[in-house]
Amino acid sequence: MDFTDVSLTALRVFRAVAEQATFTAAAASLGYTQSAVSRQIAAIERAAGTELLERRRDGARLTPAGHVVLRRARAVLDEIDAAARELSGLPGQAGTVRLGWFPSAGAVLLPGALARLRETDPALRVVTREGSTPALVRALRAGSLDLALLASAPPFRPPDAESPPLALRTLSERALCLALPASHPLARGEYVDVADLRGQRWIAGSTSGEDRLMGVWPGLDERPEIVHTARDWLAKLHLVAAGFGLTTVPAVLAPAAPAGVRVLPVRGGPQEQRRLLLARMPQPPTEPVARLAAALRAAALDTGTVPHG
Repeated sequence: MDFTDVSLTALRVFRAVAEQATFTAAAASLGYTQSAVSRQIAAIERAAGTELLERRRDGARLTPAGHVVLRRARAVLDEIDAAARELSGLPGQAGTVRLGWFPSAGAVLLPGALARLRETDPALRVVTREGSTPALVRALRAGSLDLALLASAPPFRPPDAESPPLALRTLSERALCLALPASHPLARGEYVDVADLRGQRWIAGSTSGEDRLMGVWPGLDERPEIVHTARDWLAKLHLVAAGFGLTTVPAVLAPAAPAGVRVLPVRGGPQEQRRLLLARMPQPPTEPVARLAAALRAAALDTGTVPHG
């Protein structure tokens, strides 16, 4: 067993596979090919002299030896990343910030924040990564992200129960909206009455992760007719534009709706709220992280969302 030649790249790849639970997802999150990930894992297993990951049909799982190596790898990488963050905060250092975001946040808020930073802090480098809210929380705690945009829906609770608790700031809280074809009879007004949603055809998200919150209007007193299922919000909106059904969207997505779609509020029942959270680990942020956080708050204001302290 000899770890002297194990590279930081191999440690980061191993941590990513442990977090993502599949070689494919780890490769996507790192920007590597799957074969490159496999080579790095093979190298670290050779150094360990034992199998660190159990390859299964449903993904990769840590062996007992893998848990040991992951714990040590995280400690090493945390120290390296902490040094990089400290250096990035020194005078004259532009810095790099790693930001995670859930899919709908990338439609309007993220481009707005990055465009603002390009004007105010052109030397600040932001590396972004899309993921589900649970995966982004794990990445924050693993030290592979500095900031994350998270989705939250009622009942509003912290995104995880780990300690120490994450530092959270609500960037927006707005009612869920309805996206419907511009040619639909319900699209003629400035709002839709909840009673008129009975008997409609729906384009829904998947039944796992945050996508289960999107699609059918919550609390309908009937079994909905779901005609299409799609994970991607843009695919759902284009299906709406083509006249195949209705779907729900967070209000922040209204400016990104394609032609042929109207996004309207729903009245006549309890309002379903959606929160957009900015999360980081509880220690004080470096100056680059603070500047990116400020740009995200400003972009949230630009979208007309309601800021909270």
